[in-house]
Amino acid sequence: MRRREFITLFGGTAATWPLAARAQQPARRVYRVGYLSISFRERTIRYTEAFEQGLRSPGYHVGENVIIEYRFANGDMGRLSGFAAELVGLGLDIIMATGGNPSVVAAMKATTAIPIVMTSAIDPVATALVASLARPGGNVTGVVADAGGEILGRRFELLKEALPDLSRLGILFNPDVVATRNRQTAIRGAAEALGLTIIPTEASGPDAFESAFALMVRKRAQAFVMQGDTVLFNYRDQIADMAIENRLPAASLQREYAEAGFFLTYGASSEDYYRRSAAFVDRIFHGAKPADLPVEQPTKFELVINIKTAKALGLTVPPSLLVRAGDVIE
Repeated sequence: MRRREFITLFGGTAATWPLAARAQQPARRVYRVGYLSISFRERTIRYTEAFEQGLRSPGYHVGENVIIEYRFANGDMGRLSGFAAELVGLGLDIIMATGGNPSVVAAMKATTAIPIVMTSAIDPVATALVASLARPGGNVTGVVADAGGEILGRRFELLKEALPDLSRLGILFNPDVVATRNRQTAIRGAAEALGLTIIPTEASGPDAFESAFALMVRKRAQAFVMQGDTVLFNYRDQIADMAIENRLPAASLQREYAEAGFFLTYGASSEDYYRRSAAFVDRIFHGAKPADLPVEQPTKFELVINIKTAKALGLTVPPSLLVRAGDVIE
């Protein structure tokens, strides 16, 4: 073989080595996540952004090494089961069940094999979503929205501090959500401990708001607390407007309610537990089993007061309450 031919042959072979090496490299794993929510997409943008931000911290980038299949029920619980079945059929690695217990229940009915990470559920043990917080035991784990009954009482205390003459308190809740329906006994006990008479008021959607407010006014409620519920959360602006129209100071758990016009809120940051849920997703991607991942409860709670609403209702907020507020909406 001539020297020139040898060099050409050797050089051509060498040039193929990088290509051959790349061909032998395993393809980068692309994970698939289903995101099941009872909410409206446009009303929970900050939550989806918080979740995607949480995924970026351990190195996931949507559209590159993780694909998210979003399904929003737009406040209609009847659509959840169909969406859950649809997601299961896509061969996902994980399902994120967000916006409260109904999404988790729908996902659990659709699969016992795919890991489910819940976000913003309440009372997961009492509602049989998990066996215990420390050892969930099934294919469900994640982050819950509050720390139990003591937080309910804290909201009542804050309202009573703001309204010293408060004695009759409406409790607005969605009877279609088992978790909020089951909490009524605990709510009654917490209210009675503060000398409050409660007025349970049901509303499963906007068609029931007029009658719900009429009931609270007729029963002489002086204020009301709205239980955490994603269906009603979708209509928080409408509820806040009706509260002001009916001269009823309103309280709830998420700052988004105060931003909508509720008088005060006390609870954990929703965006924070959506970010935290991404850590569960990462651990499951790396082989952890939901049954062994303890459910997280929030430990930090923020008081938010809407001064504009207080003025509209003719309320003077005590300085002692204002100084403890994490945020004051002017």
